[in-house]
Amino acid sequence: MGGLGDLLKGPLGGILAGASAGSIVNGGLSDLLNQFRKAGHGDAAGSWVGNGPNRPVSPADLSKVLDADQINTLMSQSGLSREELLAGLSDQLPRLVDRLTPNGRMPTDEEMSRLG
Repeated sequence: MGGLGDLLKGPLGGILAGASAGSIVNGGLSDLLNQFRKAGHGDAAGSWVGNGPNRPVSPADLSKVLDADQINTLMSQSGLSREELLAGLSDQLPRLVDRLTPNGRMPTDEEMSRLG
């Protein structure tokens, strides 16, 4: 999965690959997608899991999907400003979720353990 490694470079990638991403990846991927659905962006998030093109998500939309605690934690762990963090997530999150769901479905626990 060489492409996944490319997505995980830099401060934001370290967060997505590390402990706080564990909340995104280990079972938290479902929670994250539910947050997108509740915020009215379920179609975009669903496109990242499904087969076909990934729909974009704007930094402004992400600021409505993620709560203040999530954003503040990621800012603290990455050292990025709020604007840098949201712009980076806007760019990288659709591709990361797409790579984690190559068969158009959520990965099994066994598949996730092979990524770690």
